[in-house]
Amino acid sequence: MTVQLQGGILQVYHSGPLCVAGFGGRDVLDTFSVKGIRDEILELVKVQQCETLALDLTGVKLIPSGMLGLLSSVLNLGVEIHLYNPSEDIREVLKITGLNQLMHLHDVEIPY
Repeated sequence: MTVQLQGGILQVYHSGPLCVAGFGGRDVLDTFSVKGIRDEILELVKVQQCETLALDLTGVKLIPSGMLGLLSSVLNLGVEIHLYNPSEDIREVLKITGLNQLMHLHDVEIPY
């Protein structure tokens, strides 16, 4: 089941207890506001009663600090987070902040 969110920034591939979303291989954090992305992720988590959030970060080069805050907020809601294909820069920021210890990082090939 897929969900259409109001902002339309995120592409939601699956929803329910396991929510899978991504940006379609685009580095949208350069194009869209973090607030818009934040609103969509929080809507997805709350409306779908998401227990595990899997985010495809393919093509996303950097995560702004506001996005890190969002991920921390989602963790505080008791939601498990899996990040797929984070860039080396994203991995470094997660390591520096210690968030890499709280999230699951994966490298997979995703065809677009």
